[in-house]
Amino acid sequence: MNKMSEIMKPIITQNILHRLDSNRTKTALRSKLGDRYGDISSQNVAERIRHYGRSLIALDIKAGDRVAIMLPNSPEWVYADQGAMAIGAITVPIYHTETVANLAEILRDSGSRVLFLRSILFAKELAEHLPEIPQLEKIILLGGGYEHEQFLSLINFLAGSTAGESEEFDRRLNSGDGSEIATLIYTSGTTGQPKGVELTHANILANVKAVQAVFDISESDSCLSFLPLSHVFERVDGYYLMLLQGATIAYAESIDTVPQNLVVVKPTIVISVPRLYEKMYARVMERVIDGPFIKKQLFFTALKIGSSYSRTTLAGQEPGLLLKLGLAVARRVVFSKLHQRLGGRLRFFISGGAPLVKNVAEFFHAAGIPIYEGYGLTETGAGISANREGSMRIGTVGKPFPGTEVKIADDGEILLRGPGIFKRYWNLPEMTSEAFAGDWFKSGDIGEIDADGFLTITDRKKDLIITAGGENIAPQALENLCKADKYISNAIIYGDRKPYLIALLVPNFENLEKYARFKKIDYLNECGLVSHPFVLDLIRRRIDKLQAGLPAYGQIKRFTLLSRDFSKENGEVTQTLKLKRKVVANHFSRLLEEMYLTKDHATHDSGFCIVDNATPTGE
Repeated sequence: MNKMSEIMKPIITQNILHRLDSNRTKTALRSKLGDRYGDISSQNVAERIRHYGRSLIALDIKAGDRVAIMLPNSPEWVYADQGAMAIGAITVPIYHTETVANLAEILRDSGSRVLFLRSILFAKELAEHLPEIPQLEKIILLGGGYEHEQFLSLINFLAGSTAGESEEFDRRLNSGDGSEIATLIYTSGTTGQPKGVELTHANILANVKAVQAVFDISESDSCLSFLPLSHVFERVDGYYLMLLQGATIAYAESIDTVPQNLVVVKPTIVISVPRLYEKMYARVMERVIDGPFIKKQLFFTALKIGSSYSRTTLAGQEPGLLLKLGLAVARRVVFSKLHQRLGGRLRFFISGGAPLVKNVAEFFHAAGIPIYEGYGLTETGAGISANREGSMRIGTVGKPFPGTEVKIADDGEILLRGPGIFKRYWNLPEMTSEAFAGDWFKSGDIGEIDADGFLTITDRKKDLIITAGGENIAPQALENLCKADKYISNAIIYGDRKPYLIALLVPNFENLEKYARFKKIDYLNECGLVSHPFVLDLIRRRIDKLQAGLPAYGQIKRFTLLSRDFSKENGEVTQTLKLKRKVVANHFSRLLEEMYLTKDHATHDSGFCIVDNATPTGE
């Protein structure tokens, strides 16, 4: 294992610059330039970090000042982040497609003095709101120039520094002890008011050290970066950890180009939320089902062998010789094609941010590409537990990392304690107090720890449904059951204080359209498809099969198929695609209530057409 043997310095940038300077010719970052990826050496990255830091000093940014970053994943994100941290400033990451209203609120609340921005079109929109953000002094515009006194082009920003700032840069870089706030990350607010989470340099480095202790990541590794760097998961594990281990980070052009970028970049590690893996799985199964009979039989035989091998090894048993030989043939003849579509060098996936559907994890493990599912929150500075090589149990989020203590409260809530846990929310003392029970952080998640120490997340505490009959139901388990079906892409369960459960379901339109063509179902568009009686009957039969064996109170009695998925644009999911249940319930409130108006629920499944991606209530 190639882990950092040196004792960590107290400031994040000290460690990153030390690593970059120790192997100056090594490729640290890769970014798409025109039609091909260009390599950026460690030396160039280090020089740019120092240049950005000196230029911020020239703008009179002081230690403790807030510097906001609203950029897509890119080398410039690293330069701005590390340049600001190096001089003692606090970085405030903001998702690069955030609305102007939300951006303005975060800038006001954080008191940010500088903002890094790429889009000129967005800059024009933001200019109209600047009187509402009095603390904001300069916007560094990477996408070109814009004639406004508060806007500064990147060229002019970098030209503002002189050799005179170098000494001050070095002084500040070496003056911290790690207790200073490194970053202020605003939570996505799935259950209420977004809050600024203060994470210190010590918090983040404690998390990095914990991951270093259990994952073998070295200079020979490369990672494809596409989750937003504004989110703590990608930032700590896909950025800080990778640079500190000497791995190369390649930036995807966008989330839509990830399949193509995987083939070109050939990463050894991919970090993502479950939706990517679920879509990959659905696409593989779709190709197999639509393929020739012999190839189909060959695939499922290989999958059976791979699954048997996985079950054996995960149970800690030694596979027999025949099983080993069968697996070798299966992976060479069948699963090698999947490996090539993923670049051909992939060692493992890491999954977090939401529950991973179990059969997806089982499939990839059988194919020889394990998905190591983990768990963490913004308040914990990324992950606190994860499955890993030699210690994996599918369906759990693994064992806690070294240094983190986990216990289950009497009501099932997961409580956490350790050096990576945040200390407070920005300017919210009451919320900070409510978040802790003594020195234990109340995660808000419900879970359990088995006899071997593996942690399982069963639901969010505030998401638990209590029916009118007093039954407690964890909706995520049932939602994941639905999403495992080839015809269902997304699901949300509803029924708190109601007599029975209902669901809003989003079809997998690609698969459903194929079914419609096979059955010669006439439809005009998605609206016609989700409302067709034959389609509703198909989904009802599949739902009933999925939930067979569940207690009656835990079954979906009625559902409505939607003509579009829940979207970030409508505020229904977070930037990492977690459902905002309150927002969805509000948007579809009228529809949800109408689903309870009839007693004969079994014959009243329905489809619902949403025109032009609008919110159903018109809000």
